[in-house]
Amino acid sequence: MAVVDGFGLSLAVSVASASPHETMLVKATLEASFVEDKPEWLIGHRAYDSDPLDTQLKAEGIEMISPRRKGRKQPK
Repeated sequence: MAVVDGFGLSLAVSVASASPHETMLVKATLEASFVEDKPEWLIGHRAYDSDPLDTQLKAEGIEMISPRRKGRKQPK
């Protein structure tokens, strides 16, 4: 998993097995950051539409931006 800035410059990279869901890799990837500053926003695909992930990132001062998953039971 990688985090890049708006210009495509890598800010963090983490390598893991294919088993864990991507939302479980976000924290480790952010901890492996090449820069001290944390991003204000993370943009991801539908798999990142998760209340626990949103809560975890909000505690770090990061807003997760992702499309809503189909069939989601609770609104964001």
